[in-house]
Amino acid sequence: MGKLVLYGFEGSPPVRTAKLTLAALGVPYEFVEVNTINRENLSEEFRKKNPQHTVPTLDDDGHFIWDSHAISAYLVSKYGKDDSLYPKDLLQRAVVDQRLHFESGVVYANALISITKPLFLHGRKNIPKERYDAIIEVYDFVETFLAGNNYIAGDQLTIADFSIISSVSSLQTFVELDTAKYPKVTAWIKRLEQLPYYEEANGQGSRLFEFHVKKTNFSFLQ
Repeated sequence: MGKLVLYGFEGSPPVRTAKLTLAALGVPYEFVEVNTINRENLSEEFRKKNPQHTVPTLDDDGHFIWDSHAISAYLVSKYGKDDSLYPKDLLQRAVVDQRLHFESGVVYANALISITKPLFLHGRKNIPKERYDAIIEVYDFVETFLAGNNYIAGDQLTIADFSIISSVSSLQTFVELDTAKYPKVTAWIKRLEQLPYYEEANGQGSRLFEFHVKKTNFSFLQ
């Protein structure tokens, strides 16, 4: 096994997705902090590793991979003792892939980064009402996905759970989850929180994210 190095900022939801995957696999790695709030990801040295200068970035023995979805799928495919986290069955994998694309395009791009980028990079504290609505839409979709299932893509834990919990746990900083309206999401979150590696891989980083967000004194426009 080559040396694995994960570059990232612990508060970042996508970084926490990669950390959850690594923890579930029990794969040892070195974590190198790249503070994106301080724009350390824009350094010339980091751009050589990842020209998109995003985190997480994984170095597997000199081979650089970025995007949390690609990293998680790669890690399970290479280091997994079985295919439970990323099934080889084509129909099961298609559901996991759909959830990953949902997280990328709907949860992260439309609901999360559209808020955090203006907050952290441009100092805009007033968040448009449609961003609030986008978060509610995410909660609605996730509640639907969990109908009859314990996990986001079926009856077993997959990397889709890691991807979506990292963002949903962060979205709650902006819009608290209504536990009465979303009982399935609430139960799913509690189920994941019971994972022995959850606190170190996602809980701590989620609180760090919340700390930085609340320092901005953001508010939603009416």
